[in-house]
Amino acid sequence: MTPPVNLRDPTKVDGARQAPLRWLFALHCMVCGEAGQDGRDLCRACHAALPWQGPACLRCALPLPSPGICGACLQHPPPLTETHAVFDYAFPLDRLLPRLKFHRDFASGRVLAQAMADHCAQLTRPDALLPLPLHRERLRRRGYDQALELARPLAQSLDLPLADRLLERSKSTSAQSRLDAAARARNLRGAFRVVAGASMPTHIVLVDDVMTTGATLHAAARSLLAGGAQRVDAWVCARVA
Repeated sequence: MTPPVNLRDPTKVDGARQAPLRWLFALHCMVCGEAGQDGRDLCRACHAALPWQGPACLRCALPLPSPGICGACLQHPPPLTETHAVFDYAFPLDRLLPRLKFHRDFASGRVLAQAMADHCAQLTRPDALLPLPLHRERLRRRGYDQALELARPLAQSLDLPLADRLLERSKSTSAQSRLDAAARARNLRGAFRVVAGASMPTHIVLVDDVMTTGATLHAAARSLLAGGAQRVDAWVCARVA
């Protein structure tokens, strides 16, 4: 049986366990182990072979034969004006993202943030980037927020404000990866709230690592729109089809 998204073994990409000190020295490709190039922990061949997303729905980022809006989003428009995914959730993203999310592999995060910056530089510029927040209990257990680890270098690269104290996760929810779509939506009711007294940008982009059904991003977007934002988009590293 295929493991749930984000729960695969994150320690193997090229079939060998990675030595923890290798990232302190010369750049090495995180996929094949060859020398990194262009200032990245990837060689050019592996960088080109990443599962870059092709044509997709502008509202939910599901793959389409040609760019446009899918039937589901036309019938039931989501609260996100636009959603952009850099990659499809496939090898090696299904190894690199869990390594960042659960195992403090910030080298993986650096590689993925660089790819996001290259892609998102072409998109409509928002007033601020907002990493999807973790609940304080989960943040305390994990010790870091993987969305912030992507959003911080992305904001720096694109010279955009980082609004990482605008929204908070007010409800500790069950892990979304083990729930179906309906259960995800129920799980997230009342999960987010705008921080009292925070200044609300007009156009906000939510940043997250993986989008599956979009329930979490939609819940956050609704809270921001209710709090005074005029437009909320999402930029995610990978989209599960």
